[in-house]
Amino acid sequence: MKEIAKFEEWPYRLPNIQKVVEKIGEYTKMMKSASTQEEALAIWRKHAKSSDAVENEISHISVLFTLESNNKKYAKGMDVLNEGMPLISAAEVEFEKACMESPFRPYLEQKLGSYLFQMYDYSLRSFDEKIIEESVEENKLTTQYGALIAGCEVEFRGQKYNLPQMGKFMQDLDRETRKEASAAYYAYLETRKAEIEDIFDKLVKVRDRMAKKLGYENYIPLGYLRMGRYDYNAKDVEGYRNAIGEVVTPLAAKIYKAQFKRTGIRKPEIYDLSLAFKDGNPTPKGTTLDKIEAAKKMYASMGKETSYWFNFMADKHLLDLEARPGKQSGGYMTNFPKYGVPFIFSNFNGTSGDVDVLTHEFGHSFQYCMSRTIKVPEYRMPTSESCEIDSMSMEFFAEPYMGLFFDDPVKYRYSHLADSITFLPYGVTVDEFQHWVYANPNATPAERDAKWVELEKKYTPYIVSCYGDCKYRKEGGRWLTQSHIFENPFYYIDYTLAQVMAFQLFNMDRKDHAKAWKKYIKLCKMGGKYPFRTLVKKDGLKDPFEPGVIKKTIAPLVKQLKSYNLD
Repeated sequence: MKEIAKFEEWPYRLPNIQKVVEKIGEYTKMMKSASTQEEALAIWRKHAKSSDAVENEISHISVLFTLESNNKKYAKGMDVLNEGMPLISAAEVEFEKACMESPFRPYLEQKLGSYLFQMYDYSLRSFDEKIIEESVEENKLTTQYGALIAGCEVEFRGQKYNLPQMGKFMQDLDRETRKEASAAYYAYLETRKAEIEDIFDKLVKVRDRMAKKLGYENYIPLGYLRMGRYDYNAKDVEGYRNAIGEVVTPLAAKIYKAQFKRTGIRKPEIYDLSLAFKDGNPTPKGTTLDKIEAAKKMYASMGKETSYWFNFMADKHLLDLEARPGKQSGGYMTNFPKYGVPFIFSNFNGTSGDVDVLTHEFGHSFQYCMSRTIKVPEYRMPTSESCEIDSMSMEFFAEPYMGLFFDDPVKYRYSHLADSITFLPYGVTVDEFQHWVYANPNATPAERDAKWVELEKKYTPYIVSCYGDCKYRKEGGRWLTQSHIFENPFYYIDYTLAQVMAFQLFNMDRKDHAKAWKKYIKLCKMGGKYPFRTLVKKDGLKDPFEPGVIKKTIAPLVKQLKSYNLD
């Protein structure tokens, strides 16, 4: 591939929004006046190349801001993007409309695929210049939320820590340390609760206005369009949530019961939920650099492609892994289409989560690397639930190599599988909460918190029973630090759907690694050429929306947990 500089050497370019919009407008005029089908296709390709260049600059600014939210230059850049992105979207919609209405559409569909035009249809139905004002406001509010969370500093034992950094203390073997850290963490969040809820209230109302301006009853159908839910709907998701509640919630309760038995904690409190073993949780060895070196060995063993791309990312400084002041929380992978490379952002804090996020985000990165040369930009990355199959499956393909990261890899494997199972009820809690929120946009913050508590009791009652004196959690504050709820509405059920698919590959991998890996590579190479259910079918996996699939997928995992002989 073409040689590129290290990340920190890339030039900082703030796109001229007016010129970008004008250029898109020129392509739109050209598409409308194209006289042959070949000319129409050539215009589409020029537009695609131009879009890659603009997206590259936008991604660069966005990444820099998440790395240094307190940097005035990057904050100013984000202000420009927040104001300008809706204008670019409006211009893009006009180009898509010109493609849809072109007399050469049959030829374009033949060359580019009909799925692209389904994407265009969803785009036209989910955006119009009449909601530009609301879109600008939405962008500003999500940026405000991210900056607020990044700026959180918890005082603990004479030092200040951001939220991810507190995770290490909240998993400490010493119960008093966990208790004290938990108390400090939630007491601090209590002081920011009203501010965070105010941001969310504004987000809900602006999204509701958007939906109604576009002719929808509420934000739910608009949210589904924006998420690219091409082959399933809210009714399908409701049935899926019910299946998780019926099959997984009772199993998750047993997993926690076994955990408390192992740790010898008779009356577990909120700060005990994170301790999986009496002698402490599995903790990765060494520094961040040590973990990167271990990952290099792991991916070298997996194959030539994984080895090449992980080493490339490390060499080009496309991994920013450690938590630090001013850096936003969470983890993500993004890509730079002009260079054809991915980038991993995370917040290492010395826990096993460091390894989880490293393998997870590299799964995303690897998928992009496998499909980055697809000519249609819209096909390089799948819809979100399909993306997450690639990342969550990589977590499980990495399990045989955990001895590189942990002194006791068996404890990690057990914890990882147990956590992956118990995540599912939480994931559907988030999803049902969001459906209720947008169906009731005028609910008060207190009513939202109460609904969250109600849903926790429905899907994760074993967690609620541990709240004790933790006012913040008892009164429904858990969701306020779940960034997806603020920044990407309805992007959470995707993780649970992908987790079920990853479990299928994990079950297969234990019987026939070559077969499972072949399916994984095929999935990555397909990128986003198909919507979720079609993609799953083409890879020979079971549709998680079909009756009985959840139960059949989970059953072998129960045996696998027992095989670790830890309880």
